[in-house]
Amino acid sequence: MRGRSAELRGDNLGFLLAKAMQRWNDLLRDGFRREGFEHVRPSFGSVLVPLFEEDGLRLGELARHSRVTKQTMTTMVRAVEAAGLVKQRPDPEDGRAARVWLTADARRFQPVAERVLQEIELVVSRGSRATDLQAVRRWLTRFADVS
Repeated sequence: MRGRSAELRGDNLGFLLAKAMQRWNDLLRDGFRREGFEHVRPSFGSVLVPLFEEDGLRLGELARHSRVTKQTMTTMVRAVEAAGLVKQRPDPEDGRAARVWLTADARRFQPVAERVLQEIELVVSRGSRATDLQAVRRWLTRFADVS
C-alpha cells in the first residue's frame, strides 16, 4: 500500500473540526439536560445567539447573522418555535416579513446557556495556555468569517 494522502487521514483539519464540533455539541446537550433544558438542542444556537444579542430580528437578518440561507433559517426557527423558545410575529413595518422574538422560556434559558458554555470552556482550556486559546479563537473567527 502506498503512503496515504495527508487529506485522507484522521488528523486532517476537516475531520478534526467535525469531531471537535461533535464533542462540543455533546457537552452542550449534557449541560442543558443537567440544567433542565433537555428540549434545547445545540443547533438552536444559530437562532438563539443572535436573538440574545438583539431580539426581534427579521428572518432574513437572522439568516445573515447565522450565515445560513433564509430557507434554512425558516426551518430552524420553526424547530426552535416548536420547542417554545421563540415566537414569530408579523413585522409591523412590512406585513410580508416576520420578526422572531424570544419567549420567557428562552430568557430563563439564557443564563443557563452562558453558564454551560463557561463550564465547557473551562474544561477544554485545561492544560492550554491563554495565548494558544486566543490564537485558536482568532483562527476560528477568520475561518468561519464571523467577525
